[in-house]
Amino acid sequence: MSLSKNTVWNIAGNALPLAVGAITIPLLIHRLGMERFGILTLLWTIIGYFSLFDFGIGRAITQQVAGCLGENRHSEAPAIMKAGLEFTILTGIGGAVLLFGAAYPLSQHGLGISPYLQQETFISLMIAAAGIPLATFSTGLRGAIEAYEHFHWSNLARMFLGTSLFLFPFFAVLTNGPSLITITMWLVGARLLSCFLLLWLVIKLPCGKFWTSKILPGMRKGLFAFGAWMAITNLVSPLLVNADRFIISYLLGASMVAFYTVPFEFLVRLLIIPGALGTTLLPNLAKDFVINPLKAQATMWRSTKITAGVMFVLCISVCLLCYPLMKMFISESFATKSWPLVVILSVGVFINGIAYIPYTALHAQGRAKPTGLLHLCELFLYIPVLLGLVHLMGLKGAAIAWTIRTLFDAAAMFFLYAKQREKYV
Repeated sequence: MSLSKNTVWNIAGNALPLAVGAITIPLLIHRLGMERFGILTLLWTIIGYFSLFDFGIGRAITQQVAGCLGENRHSEAPAIMKAGLEFTILTGIGGAVLLFGAAYPLSQHGLGISPYLQQETFISLMIAAAGIPLATFSTGLRGAIEAYEHFHWSNLARMFLGTSLFLFPFFAVLTNGPSLITITMWLVGARLLSCFLLLWLVIKLPCGKFWTSKILPGMRKGLFAFGAWMAITNLVSPLLVNADRFIISYLLGASMVAFYTVPFEFLVRLLIIPGALGTTLLPNLAKDFVINPLKAQATMWRSTKITAGVMFVLCISVCLLCYPLMKMFISESFATKSWPLVVILSVGVFINGIAYIPYTALHAQGRAKPTGLLHLCELFLYIPVLLGLVHLMGLKGAAIAWTIRTLFDAAAMFFLYAKQREKYV
């Protein structure tokens, strides 16, 4: 498939869940109430975060296997996949153990939850931990599929998982009432079904039965050299994106989280476009940087211009439509409190979308270390600023802090790419 067709598949894989979420989220808010729904958004965030305990191996599989295919070393691909997938299972088990240990302090003290919901939240977190190995293994499987540029396959699985993460909680509420425990069980079930679907698709790849392959010396090292630095990005980047809601919960209370997370979640869904393009570009650029670096550079800059134009139009449209839509589908009081946040956050989303492209180009060159160090640095700078602005300005302070961080991140990404590009001139 062409770059444009693969990008369209990636957009579709993210857009369908967004459409389903637009329908189910207002219904969930009314049935669960503001605090329970706020906790559900935290559960979505925690489950999503711990799925990144693949320590970058999913993206490393894509980069390494795509490089092998570009150099016609097809026979090495199955062994690389096997080495990477073994690691994702082990790290997933480690992530599950960590969440088991963190469940009690999070539910009792860390999230500002009302006492009558603390036990329910604790049990829900314990159940969510069981799904982490499934999530990390799925990330590795998706990385293998995308290395072969079978984006139609990976996005069929993404559509199923994304829509089920919204639909399954709604079905759980309809059948069992507003129980967070039942909802979490349905969410883990969605992860299990998605994992089986991805495994079936990987088995259909040209590489054949990867689990019978012999792992050659140096393969694990090559994966881990990329994955170790990618792991820093994987572990830190979600904190940079989601730390605001946890600090809001801690400083302002869980009941305030929904006013921030509902517009934020829909706004960041606009990043499906640069994210889709970046996912498509990774295997494409990984091959081109090996065989035709000038073509790779031209593709990168063309993609940046396209992304900037599309994101500008989308962000302006959201700013104009957010108030009437929230008033129509949720409530006037909700819209009044949340629309200023949309305007501020849309600036950050626009900037963040552009930064996806140099970020992907660096990873296509196997340069995960600079981005890992950058995100680690950002974390130490961002958290104090976020705490201070939320304390001083409440929800608006959180939005301003997040937007400032995206500006810093984008400037640094382009600088790092410019330095790396000198090697190809």
